[in-house]
Amino acid sequence: MSDFEIRAWYTHVEQINADGGPAVAEPLIKAAVTAVIKNPYAGRFSEDLGELVDPSGGLAVELVERCRAALGGHEAESCGKGAIVGLAGEQEHGVACLTTPFGDAMRHGIGGTGWVTSATKMGTAGTVIDVPLAYKKALFVREFYDAITVSVPTGPRPDEIAIIAAMATRGRVHHRIGGLAKAEALGDGLR
Repeated sequence: MSDFEIRAWYTHVEQINADGGPAVAEPLIKAAVTAVIKNPYAGRFSEDLGELVDPSGGLAVELVERCRAALGGHEAESCGKGAIVGLAGEQEHGVACLTTPFGDAMRHGIGGTGWVTSATKMGTAGTVIDVPLAYKKALFVREFYDAITVSVPTGPRPDEIAIIAAMATRGRVHHRIGGLAKAEALGDGLR
């Protein structure tokens, strides 16, 4: 576990069986887990954001574990990360929580090799964020371009950050716009 002061955990799960077409044999399951943490930089400026960067890998391990569990035993095929920073902080605080230690822990936790997509923003309790999702081994696999919408009813409070890990079990239901297919991907992080 990380060194963050965690006030609350939230889990959101969606199952999509059809999207404008017939029901599919393998539904799309998307999950997002949010940890609401105390922001050690709330109300002050600092050049060094190490108090957020350094422990973020430990938090990512816990978020990934909880997110994988929320998928109900299904393998995570895509992932993304996000953060909503309370108004006494700054957007850069959210970015600091999601840098290399977090991304590395997420990739390792699901067997990925790709760049982990992300979104950050400022907000108050109930703010909505769309966390982007992409294939875990190759960013350019178009069928996995998706998002999951997350909102925390009680956070972030002004001195908090809501940090989110998101995953999905497959690409979009009824994807059919072409592009690089999963079976053709090199798994080099991009293609």
